[in-house]
Amino acid sequence: MFAEHRAVSALRVFLVLLFGILVVFQTLSLPGQFAHMAREAPEQAYLRWPLTAVSIFWVLCVQVVIVATWKLLTMVKNDRIFSPASLAWVDAIVGAIAAGWLVLVGVFLYVGFRADDPGLPLLLFLLVVGVAVVGLLMVVMRALLRQATTLRTDMEAVI
Repeated sequence: MFAEHRAVSALRVFLVLLFGILVVFQTLSLPGQFAHMAREAPEQAYLRWPLTAVSIFWVLCVQVVIVATWKLLTMVKNDRIFSPASLAWVDAIVGAIAAGWLVLVGVFLYVGFRADDPGLPLLLFLLVVGVAVVGLLMVVMRALLRQATTLRTDMEAVI
């Protein structure tokens, strides 16, 4: 139990760091990068705002996952993880992954049909498959959590 609390504490520190870094990317780095790209390559300046919006949306999806993970960690710490309330936070994670994946598929299709070089479409395809695996893994983990919650509820009713 002591190791579990240490792991939860360490994970929370890294989640705070990750969230802070993502806020910097979301507000400064990504918009600045795409503005710079538009100045350096005026023929691709039309991509500035779509790329900014999509990248900020992806960062927002990751931030939703971080907040939901934080809430789940609080439930673990308070020994309330096997409750119906935890399923809502897992649903938020699955929803954020699904939303990010759908936008990624759209970007993949857009780039795939316009690309001259197969490198970027292959990289995007790898990301599409990887995010799909993570999303489906979360669906399976949600089912396991639901089963464990049901079992715990049944056990508490017996005891």
